[in-house]
Amino acid sequence: MPFYFYKAQSFTGEEKQGSLEVKDKSELARALHQQGLVLISAYTEEDHTQKRRFEISLPFFRGVSLTEKMMFTRNLRVMVSAGVSLPRSLAILAAQTKNKKFKTALLKTGEEITKGKGFAEALAKYPSIFPELFSSMIKVGEESGTLEDVLKNLAYQLEREHDVKSKIKSAMMYPAVVIAAMIGIGTLMLIMVVPKLAETFVELGVPLPLTTQFVIKLANFLVAKWFFLPIFIFFLFFLSRVILKTKKGKKVLDGIALKIPIVSPIIKKQNSAQTVRTLSSLITSGIPIVQALKIVSGALGNIYFQEAVENAMDEVRKGKKLSEALKPYHSLYPVIVLQMIEVGEETGQTSDILAKLADFFEEEVTLATKNLASLVEPLLMLLIGGAVGFFAISMIQPMYSMLGAIK
Repeated sequence: MPFYFYKAQSFTGEEKQGSLEVKDKSELARALHQQGLVLISAYTEEDHTQKRRFEISLPFFRGVSLTEKMMFTRNLRVMVSAGVSLPRSLAILAAQTKNKKFKTALLKTGEEITKGKGFAEALAKYPSIFPELFSSMIKVGEESGTLEDVLKNLAYQLEREHDVKSKIKSAMMYPAVVIAAMIGIGTLMLIMVVPKLAETFVELGVPLPLTTQFVIKLANFLVAKWFFLPIFIFFLFFLSRVILKTKKGKKVLDGIALKIPIVSPIIKKQNSAQTVRTLSSLITSGIPIVQALKIVSGALGNIYFQEAVENAMDEVRKGKKLSEALKPYHSLYPVIVLQMIEVGEETGQTSDILAKLADFFEEEVTLATKNLASLVEPLLMLLIGGAVGFFAISMIQPMYSMLGAIK
């Protein structure tokens, strides 16, 4: 039977939205009438899909954000603890989300569960939404009967990840806005001011320095062929996405990022925090260490950290301890990570120690991002000052030449 998403109104005039699994609209209207509601409108997921075919959308805007997944996990845990069945829980959560891709995935997952498939198996069909970390932990929860606890751990994992990423984005917002404003103002000056000054220089026959000639030629190009600018920006955006999808391109960019003095410490701390936090959650859920390391490597953002964990996984499979397997990568992982993992292995409390270590590194990331603005601000001032100075010298120098000629 299909799921119907409906909008109804009570006899007192209060509107209500929701979803029900019924045979058709007539049965839906009867079911709502028994609840004291009058059906206003209803549609199935199939109707919604047919309508969506006529909508224009770009592929790279169809993702599901970390915030949406975090809210989904948190709400699903509450519903599971309240005894609501998984298909019904998924249908309710699908009705609440505005993301069409996410809604379709939740509804399809609910249908698969109704047909007899496991929750983790159904989620595994959507790796772009639910990564291996998610489906693996759900599988353990299903098999051990601790789904509520697993969802709690997952929600906490996603919350911490979201918190760290939000702080990094907030720290990068200030320099991004300043640089964007500088480029915008500079472009307007080139288009509106420089051509008028250039006309004056030509009329007076003033000899122009090389820097002035460069600025004028750039301004003339922007005035005559301004439409190339948005095309160039779009091309750079598209090229960066293509490069990041290739292993070689991502390795080059990640390597450069690890060598930038201000950025490198934040990247190392953030990836270290994510490594130990994810590993702690997986071990707590009962996933074997080798499989846990495989999942961790896929969850990390920097390819050098991914390769380090993958190589460590191979060594652990051969019988080495994790602390020994990670020692060759002391340039990526701080010494404290290796020491605390070793302590956890000796005491048998690896998951607890990793969780505390993750808290420590997440606090370090927070402090580093707070200090980032104070470190970046002088560099931005130098950059802006250099750009303004170059522009001023280029345009003022010919004027001094004119004044000298008049004398």
